[in-house]
Amino acid sequence: MLRAGIVGLPNVGKSTLFNALVANAKAEAANFPFCTIEPNVGVVSVCDDRLQKLTEISKSAKTVPTRIEFVDIAGLVQGASQGEGLGNQFLANIREVDAIVHVVRCFDDDDIIHVAGSVDPVRDIEVINLELGLADLTQLERRLERTRKSARNNKEAQEELFILEKLREILDAGQPARQANLSAEEQEVIKFLGLLTLKPIIYATNVSEDDLATGNDWVEQVRTFATAEQAETVIISAQVESELIDLSASERQDFLAALGVDAGGLTSLVQATYKLLGLRTYFTSGPQESRAWTIPIGTKAPQAAGVIHSDFERGFIRAETVAYQDLVKMGSLTAAKEKGLVRSEGKDYLVQEGDVMLFRFNV
Repeated sequence: MLRAGIVGLPNVGKSTLFNALVANAKAEAANFPFCTIEPNVGVVSVCDDRLQKLTEISKSAKTVPTRIEFVDIAGLVQGASQGEGLGNQFLANIREVDAIVHVVRCFDDDDIIHVAGSVDPVRDIEVINLELGLADLTQLERRLERTRKSARNNKEAQEELFILEKLREILDAGQPARQANLSAEEQEVIKFLGLLTLKPIIYATNVSEDDLATGNDWVEQVRTFATAEQAETVIISAQVESELIDLSASERQDFLAALGVDAGGLTSLVQATYKLLGLRTYFTSGPQESRAWTIPIGTKAPQAAGVIHSDFERGFIRAETVAYQDLVKMGSLTAAKEKGLVRSEGKDYLVQEGDVMLFRFNV
């Protein structure tokens, strides 16, 4: 399951957004710093209209969407890496997530206190990023000291030392570890460190209801900053999301349409997360259930089968595959087979977005 950590300065709307995304969670939201003391965790289902359509076609007894776990981290402040505010105990919570959602305040409201006294999203981003970078640097220095000793006569330690020194140079320059452009192999070597600034980041610009459709000057500042970092940016309104909670699906769509947007904050965040992490969705569908599965782009059929169960990968024979659009167009798997649209794919097949698959295996 994907895990995303929600971070930001105090009073930028993190817990309000969390409550809205995880409607049955009860993260406290209030107008004072450090309102969130313990990290709140909630799991949300990823809405996918394609899955519901497959359920109808297959007359499935169950519909099982993919899920994302959101972790609401206490508001960080300048000096957090040195223990200011609630300090390092909460930085540790971020090390376990796959991606960071950095909520940035892009609205003005005299009734909601800003810890710095004014709205300046790029300044706020730099405060958080600096603290994450300093925390990484502290951890890196400790690891470097140990690795230098063992690198004298250990080839693996020498390789690790080379990577660590490359990262330290980047962090010393005030840049996130992402800027080191490590190869997949290098990232695997230092994965155990859980470096905060190596994680993919999405800047969620929290705006007022009036700016949800178009954004504002503050949003544009964040976009410019994010582009230079090769990060993603989404526009959300935590307040709007909180108002959507008690509405039906049709009422939500009408409400969003009236604001000039097609999708709510969760959909935007999910799309940005999938894009940032390079993920795809494939489906399995039958009378028992229709289900969505998440895989990295470039996953081959046996490994995609292994997401369901390790036996499927170990005993993989072939995958009977049909594109979602072809299946919907034909109206049934039988009709798709008659038209020759169901393919038999082997071990080298790269699973495509929206593939509907049935795996044949033998163990």
